[in-house]
Amino acid sequence: MNGKIKRVYVDNSVVSGMFDDHMPERVAYMKLFWQAVIDGKIKIIASDVLRDEVAAAPQHVREFFASLPESQIEQIVSTDESNDLAAQYVDAKVITEKHMNDCKHIAIATITNADAVVSWNCDDMVNPNKIPKYIEINEQHGYPKEGYKKIEIVTPDKFMEDYL
Repeated sequence: MNGKIKRVYVDNSVVSGMFDDHMPERVAYMKLFWQAVIDGKIKIIASDVLRDEVAAAPQHVREFFASLPESQIEQIVSTDESNDLAAQYVDAKVITEKHMNDCKHIAIATITNADAVVSWNCDDMVNPNKIPKYIEINEQHGYPKEGYKKIEIVTPDKFMEDYL
């Protein structure tokens, strides 16, 4: 990746991933990732969906997220447009309605032209069988918009390997 600051949409698995003590390799990548945020190399796109997930997380996760520099967090609110796109993923049976927040994360990232969605959720988001389906539905509904790029959906370790 080039020297441009990356705008990255994250879900709560990336925030809480700092505390996955049973997975030390994950924590190591999370420390690198969050240090890059603190150092101003990555800007986090934080939607209301993420903020609700963090609000329901354990205290130490909430405190960690609150400690991040506000200058490195772009606050976004879901819209009718993003909710409609998320519903299209469910209608196409890419994912079930039970996992609507995962759909909303991808839809918001798509609509806001994030450089990537970064998540440890390999069942519903960073799933090699589902990513092409998300992209196909995006294209069917006019995304990416002209001048925007196709959304990337990756795990933090993959993002950091490409980023470093």
